[in-house]
Amino acid sequence: QVHLVESGGGLVQPGGSLRLSCKFPRMIFSVFTQYAIGWYRQAPGKQRELVAGIFSADNTKYSDSVKGRFTISRDNSRKTVWLQMNSLSPEDTAVYYCNRARSLDDLGSQVLGSWGQGTQVTVSS
Repeated sequence: QVHLVESGGGLVQPGGSLRLSCKFPRMIFSVFTQYAIGWYRQAPGKQRELVAGIFSADNTKYSDSVKGRFTISRDNSRKTVWLQMNSLSPEDTAVYYCNRARSLDDLGSQVLGSWGQGTQVTVSS
């Protein structure tokens, strides 16, 4: 059962950009609006880390490593959350995942959904 779909990853050169998409095709509009959505990443041999989270346009959070380079946004009518990634470096290479929680704070402690397959982002020249 696929409950969310991550896409948009790929191979990009250092300094380049990618935009990731996270869609919730099985969730109705009114329910989707209630959740904070987070983008996470996991590099080989490393723990999964929260990169960015969004509840609304005015309520977002970013890890220190991506602040100023990444931008998270959402369109509730499309049940989609994007992660615009600019000025990418090899340290950003990882599998990127999205998930949901009741609040921005909860994104870092307990997500509500299962983990999808993620989308691979590789930054290399």
